[in-house]
Amino acid sequence: RARKMAAAGGDAVNFGQEHVLKGHKKAISSVKFSPDGSMLASTSADKTIRVWSTTSWRQLAILEGHAQGVNDCAWSSDSQYLATGSDDRTVRLWSARKGIMLKTLKGHHNYVFCVAFNPQSNLLVSGSYDESVRIWDVKTGACKRTLPAHSDPVSCVHFSRDGTLIVSSSYDGLCRIWDSAT
Repeated sequence: RARKMAAAGGDAVNFGQEHVLKGHKKAISSVKFSPDGSMLASTSADKTIRVWSTTSWRQLAILEGHAQGVNDCAWSSDSQYLATGSDDRTVRLWSARKGIMLKTLKGHHNYVFCVAFNPQSNLLVSGSYDESVRIWDVKTGACKRTLPAHSDPVSCVHFSRDGTLIVSSSYDGLCRIWDSAT
């Protein structure tokens, strides 16, 4: 059913449901469009990531490998790769189109709640219930740095547009800004 909402300019905009995607067996925790707009990724407590075509709305791949629920995903800037964070304490890197796992990044001591690529997609940042932020080298899978970021679980991480800054937020009520080069 379409709903009318006022846009920033005051004009009414209609919003109507276009599609319903079915496949996950448990709660969905995250949905993200690929940067090129051709795909949508969804993550779930059912331990899977599903990749959907945005033209046909058909499922392109089911990514399986996490031992527990998947909390978040992030796309590389070229839309080729997905990073995921899970309750199994790992970050995983995937080829989105091929549907295969490329790397498992281990180091967090509790649930991985959030992940983000930098704009160049050579670094990945993850935030965890272990209160830390980790910066990963995408090519090698090595943890480059662990930041003792917060006094409560980290709820979100993100890179600035130019990749020079990382922001992390937490249940402790703080947003912390980090220089990604230091």
